[in-house]
Amino acid sequence: MRNTRPAPEPPAPLFPLIDAHTHLDACGATDAESVAALLDRAEAVGVREVVTVADDLDAARFAVRAAHWDRRVFAAVALHPTRANALDDAAKRELEKLAADPRVVAVGETGLDYYWPGKLDGCAGVEEQIEGFRWHIELAKQLRKPLMIHNREADHDLLAVLLDEGAPETVIFHCFSSDANMADACVEQGYVLSFSGTVSFKNAHELREAAKLVPDEQILVETDAPFLTPHPFRGAPNESYMLPYTLRSLAEVREQDPLELAKITTANARRVYGI
Repeated sequence: MRNTRPAPEPPAPLFPLIDAHTHLDACGATDAESVAALLDRAEAVGVREVVTVADDLDAARFAVRAAHWDRRVFAAVALHPTRANALDDAAKRELEKLAADPRVVAVGETGLDYYWPGKLDGCAGVEEQIEGFRWHIELAKQLRKPLMIHNREADHDLLAVLLDEGAPETVIFHCFSSDANMADACVEQGYVLSFSGTVSFKNAHELREAAKLVPDEQILVETDAPFLTPHPFRGAPNESYMLPYTLRSLAEVREQDPLELAKITTANARRVYGI
């Protein structure tokens, strides 16, 4: 969805928070100054650190640079599953080097996306995605870093590949969007589920039910900015400073105090990402 509405006003501050998944480059950051401006807006409402995530090689290079420019930024690098057909030997070598950087706290976002093949020109096919996913799993295990999952309409196959390959010690399902059955399966395996602005959508009934089932120690919160702007701001630009809106919606769904949930998700992010 194209963002056509003006940027929302900042939410009431909520301390402390970590945005577990954002895309600073897609939010318009291009250099150290613009990264700092985004983080300053976020920090003013309690979002003290962010994990900026790559979906292609250019984004991976930028994410690592941004993490070195600003102490509040950490990086995750991978090729998005829809771009798994670009994972040639040269790309693998560069990703291995980038992922080993100490400012990189996860390998991701990788996984499976069964929505786009056949709809998006140049999109990797299912077999290419599975092959790329297996390679990223092995990289995460070699580096002993968390694996950050993108999953769209691929619940069964995704869990099957993780079981077949042997999952890394830490697996994060970014922007969890499945139902209660999938949530239960992930929780049983010890995976961490991260919730974005979609949990605030009133028509996301199955997702909101799933969010109630996640134990405190297995939950994160994210913006996935500039995408998935929370209700009631859908259609407006999303940024890390919007995270308190999503956190408060998640707390409402889970019938938790927002400040307590903020503390829980922040502690989880520090533990999961080692920051």
